Amino acid sequence: MAQAAGGTSATYREVLGATGTLLPVISFFGRLPVAVIQFGSVLLITRTSGSLATGGTVACALALGQVAMGPVVGRLADRRGQRSVVLCCSLLNALAIACYTLGALAGLPTPLLVALGVFAGATVPGIGPLARARGVALVRRGGADERVVNTVLSLESTMDELSFVLGPALIGVAAFVGHPAYAFGAAALLVAGCGTAFALHPTATATAVRPATAPAPKEPRARRPRKPREVRLVRLGLVLLGVLLGGCGAGITALTQKLGQEDQAGLVYAAMGVMSAAVGLSMAAVPERFGLALRWRVATAAAALLSLLLIGTQNMPGLYVAVTVFGAVFAPNLITGFGLTERAVPGERLAEGMTFAASAFVGGQAVTLAVAGRLAESHGPAAAFTVGSVAAALAFGVALLVKAPAAPGVTPVAATPSGSGRRV
Repeated sequence: MAQAAGGTSATYREVLGATGTLLPVISFFGRLPVAVIQFGSVLLITRTSGSLATGGTVACALALGQVAMGPVVGRLADRRGQRSVVLCCSLLNALAIACYTLGALAGLPTPLLVALGVFAGATVPGIGPLARARGVALVRRGGADERVVNTVLSLESTMDELSFVLGPALIGVAAFVGHPAYAFGAAALLVAGCGTAFALHPTATATAVRPATAPAPKEPRARRPRKPREVRLVRLGLVLLGVLLGGCGAGITALTQKLGQEDQAGLVYAAMGVMSAAVGLSMAAVPERFGLALRWRVATAAAALLSLLLIGTQNMPGLYVAVTVFGAVFAPNLITGFGLTERAVPGERLAEGMTFAASAFVGGQAVTLAVAGRLAESHGPAAAFTVGSVAAALAFGVALLVKAPAAPGVTPVAATPSGSGRRV
């Protein structure tokens, strides 16, 4: 066991050697505003409008804006490089968050809040998925094996989870000491500052070499037949995982409101995220023989079973216990989903593939926030949790159909570890 831990530490050191120690810090704080506005929108709009259903609807609009534009941001990053795309989106997103927050505080009508929410979501710079693409490109360029690539994905997913710990916690603290809007102001400053730093970091060119080396536009078309089935199945699975998280989020918000502890919703979410992040870091130690397809089947089955604990929860201590236990299976699902995506998409479309995968997850969460929020208002928190549990069972069914693409041989990687810029 000690030998395995030592090997895992060495692999993480190899990843940090390729990316530098500053990049993960910048990317973590750069993706934190997404967690703040996604979770916080429900609380902010519910606080200012007095309606959980309105909060879910506006939060859904925000997330759908991100879903619609996320793949576009990834495609532009693949074609033009991450630097200019992230820089532009970060500054626009800071402005959009500020306008959205002021609109909520001003009590604007729901249609206007929906429009501002779409604007805030559509301008999200996608630092999380782009950091995945950048990290994979950097280690591939150094000739890294699949274990190192999986470690990159574990690290990135862990930072996602940590951001979804700190984000709700910031919202919870802000709501407790004053108003959720305080956290939104911090989010606007973070996305402007850290988004700019992420865009200007020297590694921003790691995925920007393809235009100079890809000889003809027909090359991506030639690769498309290899990816549709597995990529589409993985995206469907990620949509269902988003539904699962959306149902949990709506259920947590509704149950804390029912118990008169609505300001603890962010802290409950944080408890789930802490466990998920801890397990996510340990995923780098999973042996390669435990393949991606098998991992996803086990992870989705565990999610389906453990989500049942939430349905019967009736009090705050029980809620904290249930979400903490459930959190142990969430990071493995996301890490494996992104791992399957990295294997299946063509290297020159890696940023687009990662943002599309993230958008699939966010899209499922977005729709569910609106639907489950209304269900929770009319039928209680258990109804929202049940939606998530059914989605987890369906995700397991999808996972049974997924076959992991062959390791890097599916797209030429090993033959061009340092020069081509494709799956480097």
